Amino acid sequence: MQSLGSSKSSSGSFPRKGGFSMLRISGPGMMLFVIAFVVAVIFAANQNDVVGWVVAVIAAMWLALAAFVVFSIQKAAKKAGVKLSEAHNAFNAATGRAPSSSSADHGGTRIVSERTEADEVRDLKLDHSFKIVQVQLRVVEQERAKGAAANQDTINRALETIEITATNARDMIKSPGSSGEPVTGTIID
Repeated sequence: MQSLGSSKSSSGSFPRKGGFSMLRISGPGMMLFVIAFVVAVIFAANQNDVVGWVVAVIAAMWLALAAFVVFSIQKAAKKAGVKLSEAHNAFNAATGRAPSSSSADHGGTRIVSERTEADEVRDLKLDHSFKIVQVQLRVVEQERAKGAAANQDTINRALETIEITATNARDMIKSPGSSGEPVTGTIID
């Protein structure tokens, strides 16, 4: 399945296969007006009469009008393409999707974040740290359940391990301006 705006457009002419192309529309029509103008000028020069030159002037005006219409349509198509791309990107931003690739031509595409191998390693280390905290919490609860017979050294070691693990885990969390380098540190079991 292909999403809206995922096909690339360049300079508003949309040269997609089976798509809209100003060159295909304007080429034959413009060529017809150029040929009519050249024929009118040749006949006017050969006949050297006023009617021939009037026909040449009329052909020149039609040629100018056709050129104006074609270039106006091309300009409007470019603007419409940009507006459509902006609207599509606004819709994608509102729905939480990434901007379309067609906006890359307009400089509107930005990569918010990409998952890297360093992110995966950091997430594994954080997961391990949370597991350590859960295990040590169970040790403290088991010792506290013993009441007066609880071993305070075991509780103190478990609390110390929780503190060290929490500190290490907090150091692994990236700040918004981090360089994205792999996380360094020591995992304490």
